[in-house]
Amino acid sequence: MLHIQRGLTAIIGGGGKSTLLRALAEELSRDARVIVATSTKMYVPDWCPVVLSASPDDARAALLEAPIACAGSIHLPTGKLAEPRVAFADLVRLADYVLVEADGAKKLPLKAHAEHEPVIPACAGRTVCVVGIDGIGAPVSQTCHRPQRFAQLAGVSVDDAVTSEAVAAVLRAERLHDVVLINKVEAPVDWQAARRIAALCKTPVVAGSLWRDDLRCLR
Repeated sequence: MLHIQRGLTAIIGGGGKSTLLRALAEELSRDARVIVATSTKMYVPDWCPVVLSASPDDARAALLEAPIACAGSIHLPTGKLAEPRVAFADLVRLADYVLVEADGAKKLPLKAHAEHEPVIPACAGRTVCVVGIDGIGAPVSQTCHRPQRFAQLAGVSVDDAVTSEAVAAVLRAERLHDVVLINKVEAPVDWQAARRIAALCKTPVVAGSLWRDDLRCLR
Protein backbone atom coordinates (compact mmCIF):
# COMPACT_ATOMS: atom_id res chain seq x y z
CA MET A 1 0.00 0.00 0.00
CA LEU A 2 2.94 2.35 0.56
CA HIS A 3 4.36 1.48 -2.89
CA ILE A 4 7.89 1.01 -1.59
CA GLN A 5 10.22 0.84 -4.57
CA ARG A 6 13.69 -0.65 -4.86
CA GLY A 7 16.38 1.67 -3.63
CA LEU A 8 16.34 3.83 -0.52
CA THR A 9 13.20 4.80 1.40
CA ALA A 10 13.33 7.33 4.24
CA ILE A 11 10.93 7.14 7.19
CA ILE A 12 10.18 10.37 9.08
CA GLY A 13 7.59 11.85 11.42
CA GLY A 14 6.19 10.88 14.81
CA GLY A 15 6.01 7.75 16.90
CA GLY A 16 5.88 4.45 15.05
CA LYS A 17 8.87 4.83 12.74
CA SER A 18 10.83 1.91 14.21
CA THR A 19 7.74 -0.31 14.11
CA LEU A 20 7.20 0.57 10.45
CA LEU A 21 10.89 0.02 9.69
CA ARG A 22 10.70 -3.52 11.03
CA ALA A 23 7.35 -4.31 9.42
CA LEU A 24 8.56 -3.19 6.00
CA ALA A 25 11.90 -4.98 6.36
CA GLU A 26 10.25 -8.27 7.27
CA GLU A 27 7.71 -8.04 4.45
CA LEU A 28 10.22 -7.01 1.77
CA SER A 29 12.79 -9.60 2.86
CA ARG A 30 10.52 -12.46 1.85
CA ASP A 31 11.96 -12.25 -1.65
CA ALA A 32 14.65 -9.56 -1.49
CA ARG A 33 17.70 -8.36 0.43
CA VAL A 34 17.05 -5.50 2.86
CA ILE A 35 19.38 -3.17 4.75
CA VAL A 36 18.00 -1.01 7.58
CA ALA A 37 19.84 2.01 8.97
CA THR A 38 19.39 5.47 10.44
CA SER A 39 20.64 8.88 9.37
CA THR A 40 20.12 10.21 12.90
CA LYS A 41 19.92 7.87 15.92
CA MET A 42 17.76 4.92 16.86
CA TYR A 43 17.84 2.00 19.27
CA VAL A 44 20.04 -0.90 18.16
CA PRO A 45 17.68 -3.52 16.68
CA ASP A 46 17.67 -6.95 18.28
CA TRP A 47 15.80 -8.61 15.41
CA CYS A 48 18.48 -8.65 12.71
CA PRO A 49 22.30 -8.76 12.40
CA VAL A 50 24.02 -5.41 12.98
CA VAL A 51 27.11 -4.47 10.94
CA LEU A 52 29.27 -1.74 12.49
CA SER A 53 32.14 -1.99 10.02
CA ALA A 54 33.01 0.68 7.45
CA SER A 55 33.54 -2.04 4.85
CA PRO A 56 30.78 -2.67 2.29
CA ASP A 57 32.06 -6.24 2.07
CA ASP A 58 30.99 -6.88 5.66
CA ALA A 59 27.46 -5.67 4.92
CA ARG A 60 27.39 -7.88 1.82
CA ALA A 61 28.53 -10.87 3.89
CA ALA A 62 25.80 -10.25 6.47
CA LEU A 63 23.18 -10.34 3.73
CA LEU A 64 24.45 -13.73 2.64
CA GLU A 65 23.65 -15.05 6.13
CA ALA A 66 20.23 -13.40 6.53
CA PRO A 67 17.86 -11.45 4.24
CA ILE A 68 17.93 -8.42 6.56
CA ALA A 69 20.99 -6.63 7.93
CA CYS A 70 21.36 -3.39 9.85
CA ALA A 71 24.25 -1.04 9.06
CA GLY A 72 25.35 1.63 11.49
CA SER A 73 27.83 2.90 14.04
CA ILE A 74 27.50 3.27 17.80
CA HIS A 75 26.94 6.73 19.26
CA LEU A 76 29.03 6.28 22.40
CA PRO A 77 27.34 8.89 24.64
CA THR A 78 23.94 7.23 24.24
CA GLY A 79 24.71 3.70 23.07
CA LYS A 80 22.24 4.19 20.23
CA LEU A 81 22.80 3.32 16.61
CA ALA A 82 23.97 6.23 14.46
CA GLU A 83 24.59 6.76 10.74
CA PRO A 84 26.56 3.94 9.09
CA ARG A 85 30.15 4.47 8.07
CA VAL A 86 29.29 3.01 4.68
CA ALA A 87 27.79 5.63 2.36
CA PHE A 88 24.07 5.28 1.73
CA ALA A 89 24.74 5.24 -2.01
CA ASP A 90 26.96 2.19 -1.47
CA LEU A 91 24.31 0.46 0.65
CA VAL A 92 21.82 0.88 -2.20
CA ARG A 93 24.19 -1.07 -4.43
CA LEU A 94 24.40 -3.90 -1.88
CA ALA A 95 20.70 -4.53 -1.23
CA ASP A 96 17.41 -4.46 -3.09
CA TYR A 97 15.87 -2.19 -0.46
CA VAL A 98 17.45 0.22 2.02
CA LEU A 99 15.14 1.53 4.74
CA VAL A 100 16.38 4.53 6.72
CA GLU A 101 14.89 6.01 9.87
CA ALA A 102 15.63 9.64 9.10
CA ASP A 103 14.00 11.46 11.99
CA GLY A 104 13.61 11.59 15.75
CA ALA A 105 10.47 12.45 17.71
CA LYS A 106 11.35 11.61 21.33
CA LYS A 107 8.64 8.91 21.28
CA LEU A 108 5.90 11.50 20.74
CA PRO A 109 3.11 10.74 18.23
CA LEU A 110 3.40 13.99 16.26
CA LYS A 111 6.20 16.20 15.05
CA ALA A 112 7.04 19.39 13.20
CA HIS A 113 10.52 19.74 11.75
CA ALA A 114 13.29 22.21 12.46
CA GLU A 115 15.29 23.59 9.54
CA HIS A 116 17.97 20.89 9.90
CA GLU A 117 15.41 18.07 9.89
CA PRO A 118 14.70 15.48 8.71
CA VAL A 119 18.02 13.99 7.61
CA ILE A 120 16.90 12.40 4.34
CA PRO A 121 19.75 10.82 2.33
CA ALA A 122 20.25 12.42 -1.08
CA CYS A 123 19.64 9.10 -2.83
CA ALA A 124 16.22 8.54 -1.25
CA GLY A 125 13.54 7.65 -3.78
CA ARG A 126 10.58 7.79 -1.41
CA THR A 127 9.78 9.33 1.98
CA VAL A 128 7.08 8.00 4.30
CA CYS A 129 5.81 10.29 7.08
CA VAL A 130 4.37 8.54 10.15
CA VAL A 131 1.57 10.19 12.13
CA GLY A 132 0.37 8.81 15.48
CA ILE A 133 -3.39 9.24 15.71
CA ASP A 134 -3.10 9.08 19.50
CA GLY A 135 -1.84 12.65 19.35
CA ILE A 136 -5.27 13.95 18.35
CA GLY A 137 -7.14 15.68 21.17
CA ALA A 138 -4.15 16.35 23.43
CA PRO A 139 -2.53 19.79 23.76
CA VAL A 140 0.12 20.59 21.17
CA SER A 141 2.61 21.18 24.00
CA GLN A 142 2.20 17.63 25.30
CA THR A 143 1.87 15.50 22.19
CA CYS A 144 4.12 17.14 19.57
CA HIS A 145 7.88 17.18 19.23
CA ARG A 146 8.87 20.80 18.51
CA PRO A 147 5.46 22.11 19.63
CA GLN A 148 6.19 25.76 18.86
CA ARG A 149 6.97 24.90 15.25
CA PHE A 150 3.90 22.67 14.98
CA ALA A 151 1.66 25.43 16.36
CA GLN A 152 3.16 28.00 13.99
CA LEU A 153 2.59 25.84 10.91
CA ALA A 154 -0.92 24.83 12.00
CA GLY A 155 -1.96 28.36 12.96
CA VAL A 156 -2.88 27.40 16.52
CA SER A 157 -1.57 27.86 20.06
CA VAL A 158 0.65 25.35 21.85
CA ASP A 159 -2.11 25.13 24.45
CA ASP A 160 -4.75 24.15 21.88
CA ALA A 161 -5.82 20.55 21.43
CA VAL A 162 -4.47 18.92 18.28
CA THR A 163 -7.10 18.40 15.58
CA SER A 164 -7.09 16.51 12.31
CA GLU A 165 -7.10 19.87 10.57
CA ALA A 166 -3.94 20.94 12.42
CA VAL A 167 -2.12 17.72 11.52
CA ALA A 168 -3.06 18.06 7.86
CA ALA A 169 -2.01 21.72 7.84
CA VAL A 170 1.48 20.82 9.10
CA LEU A 171 1.84 18.01 6.57
CA ARG A 172 0.81 20.33 3.72
CA ALA A 173 3.09 23.14 4.89
CA GLU A 174 6.20 20.98 5.25
CA ARG A 175 5.85 18.94 2.04
CA LEU A 176 8.59 16.57 3.12
CA HIS A 177 6.93 13.28 2.23
CA ASP A 178 5.52 11.25 -0.64
CA VAL A 179 3.03 9.24 1.42
CA VAL A 180 1.55 9.42 4.92
CA LEU A 181 1.06 6.46 7.26
CA ILE A 182 -1.37 7.20 10.10
CA ASN A 183 -0.65 4.64 12.82
CA LYS A 184 -2.52 3.38 15.93
CA VAL A 185 -5.90 3.78 14.21
CA GLU A 186 -8.15 1.24 15.92
CA ALA A 187 -11.32 2.74 17.42
CA PRO A 188 -14.13 4.30 15.33
CA VAL A 189 -13.17 7.77 16.58
CA ASP A 190 -9.61 7.13 15.36
CA TRP A 191 -10.86 6.21 11.89
CA GLN A 192 -13.00 9.34 11.77
CA ALA A 193 -9.98 11.51 12.58
CA ALA A 194 -7.76 9.63 10.09
CA ARG A 195 -10.29 10.04 7.29
CA ARG A 196 -10.46 13.77 8.00
CA ILE A 197 -6.66 14.06 7.75
CA ALA A 198 -6.67 12.09 4.50
CA ALA A 199 -9.38 14.30 3.01
CA LEU A 200 -7.22 17.37 3.65
CA CYS A 201 -3.93 15.91 2.39
CA LYS A 202 -2.50 16.13 -1.11
CA THR A 203 -0.50 12.89 -1.04
CA PRO A 204 -1.52 9.23 -0.67
CA VAL A 205 -2.57 8.28 2.88
CA VAL A 206 -2.57 4.83 4.47
CA ALA A 207 -4.08 4.35 7.93
CA GLY A 208 -4.53 1.60 10.48
CA SER A 209 -2.60 -0.28 13.13
CA LEU A 210 0.86 -1.69 12.51
CA TRP A 211 0.55 -3.65 15.74
CA ARG A 212 -2.65 -5.32 14.54
CA ASP A 213 -1.41 -5.60 10.95
CA ASP A 214 -4.59 -3.86 9.78
CA LEU A 215 -3.99 -1.09 7.25
CA ARG A 216 -6.21 0.55 4.63
CA CYS A 217 -5.68 3.08 1.85
CA LEU A 218 -7.64 6.26 2.56
CA ARG A 219 -6.35 8.39 -0.30
